[in-house]
Amino acid sequence: MVRTVFEKSDAIALVAEVFRELGYEGASMSHITARTKLSKGSLYHFFPGGKEQMAAEIMAHIDAWFVTEMFKPLEDDEPRAAIARMWQTTDSYFRSGLRVCLIGAFALDETRDRFPAAIRGYFHRWIDALAGALVKAGLPGAEAKTLAEEAVVGIQGALTLARALGDDAIFGRTLARLSQTVESALG
Repeated sequence: MVRTVFEKSDAIALVAEVFRELGYEGASMSHITARTKLSKGSLYHFFPGGKEQMAAEIMAHIDAWFVTEMFKPLEDDEPRAAIARMWQTTDSYFRSGLRVCLIGAFALDETRDRFPAAIRGYFHRWIDALAGALVKAGLPGAEAKTLAEEAVVGIQGALTLARALGDDAIFGRTLARLSQTVESALG
């Protein structure tokens, strides 16, 4: 049965889940239509540039969400509150470790060569936003940058390990440890 989608944002969400499950290279148009229940006509209506346009728009959608929900608060709000919010937002967005980071997954295969600026930009912005908040909270710049990198590495690694071992509790434990490490560094 074909699914009715009225807005592009609906199609983006559906196709994103297919890419999360199968990766960019593994998601053929036939897989995308079968799993989303969208017709090829609907997909090409929303994405005339095909699968590459789908991936680009999905990454832009993810990036826009992270800018609004995580990066801007880290950059603009009271730093300790923004950092605490980051842990909660991260847990919620990645569904406590059950949802892979699509941009992180794209970074691991040939897809990174198709969209290098978007992939690098996402991770740089996260690290820079967190490092900036840590500096505003009192850490020296080099220490803040190192801690921010370790936090993003830990989050991404926990997502991978939780998925690989089928144990989403790994993600929660890792977020708790990372949060404690950051709190300890801030004093």
